[in-house]
Amino acid sequence: MRPVYLSKPAVFCCCARNSEELWNAVISGNQDGIRKVTALNGKEFFAARISDELLQEKSSARFDMRIMRIEDKCLSQLAPLVEGAKKSYGANRIGVCVGSCDNGTEFSIAGHRKYFANGVFDSDYSLEIQGADYVSTFVAEKFELQGPCMTFSTACSSSAGAIIKGAELIRAGLCDAVVAGGIDIASDTTLLGFDALEAVSSEKTNPFSKNRQGITLGDAGAFFLLSAEKSEESVELLGYGESADAYHMTSPDPSGDGAKRAMEKALKSAGLKPEQIDYINLHGTGTKFNDSMEGKAVAAVFAGYKVPCSTTKPMTGHTLGAAGALEAAVCYNAIVNNAGKSEGEIKLPVQVWDKIPDEEIPELNIVSAGEKSDCKKVRICMSNSFAFGGANSSLIIGCRG
Repeated sequence: MRPVYLSKPAVFCCCARNSEELWNAVISGNQDGIRKVTALNGKEFFAARISDELLQEKSSARFDMRIMRIEDKCLSQLAPLVEGAKKSYGANRIGVCVGSCDNGTEFSIAGHRKYFANGVFDSDYSLEIQGADYVSTFVAEKFELQGPCMTFSTACSSSAGAIIKGAELIRAGLCDAVVAGGIDIASDTTLLGFDALEAVSSEKTNPFSKNRQGITLGDAGAFFLLSAEKSEESVELLGYGESADAYHMTSPDPSGDGAKRAMEKALKSAGLKPEQIDYINLHGTGTKFNDSMEGKAVAAVFAGYKVPCSTTKPMTGHTLGAAGALEAAVCYNAIVNNAGKSEGEIKLPVQVWDKIPDEEIPELNIVSAGEKSDCKKVRICMSNSFAFGGANSSLIIGCRG
């Protein structure tokens, strides 16, 4: 099977403006990017929003707004790699796969406010921005790419699915390279929607704790250039797995069976045994049902092997459609930054929580903030994304041998 490699990631989120800053944030447990915000209805929430000061510059998108400014900053980091790929393969051999849940809510709300006030929309208002495809169309427009262009919207697993589909385009011979990743924002409509589901924590998220109350939403963009050619800074996408619970519109299957199947498929795809995984970036949203089922699933797949794991959402927030790509970027950094290091020197992404475990969740080997990991090496990592409706994805990236 044709190998697929992930480039150094392009990243922009509340705690990082690039890949290096992301790594520093997740190993230090930096929560400075999570602050209280006030939504449209006057209600306050903790949210991992990117500072407005960092988003003053207009994007090159036809429809300029917050989400496009974040995406533009990510893509600018990736530009040299994409331009190099265009010279090597041609624009028609490079695809685009983007995961996102946003459909132009900022633009839509502003447009409708003016409509209800004045009886007409502004002349620049367009329904195109409310199409799910614009976040991927913008990538193609920015880089003048002519390959397949797709958007994936499966809630929290959107960008993990985009990476998987990008790899499949390469393996099918339809593309030689793919810009793959995700983008989403913690807009007021998102905050209020999740609040209506009683899923938002009144405090900073506290995953896997007995005292957990829910999620902390966040802004983020994260992108890779996928290619069949290995480079000095790339790591391999070793395997992946997907499953569907078909259980409930929002709640996961409480048994964790869907998550378990996704991880098992990823291991089979990679030709690996559970004990060959050095670290898992957990989905770990901080909600009662999601953490419970994920704990059961990890315990079932990794029975008897206490694989080091953590969720980095207490630093980045839950970035929805961008989460899969952002957390794959965390795993990329764990592999690259621990290369050649021995036991005692290794650093893993930490989990910030109150360290009061829920006795109803099987015990996990969580790497908590302020504690040293007993990990001996970090060459292969798993990243989990388990979404609304049981749309589950699991990625395995790393270096063989």
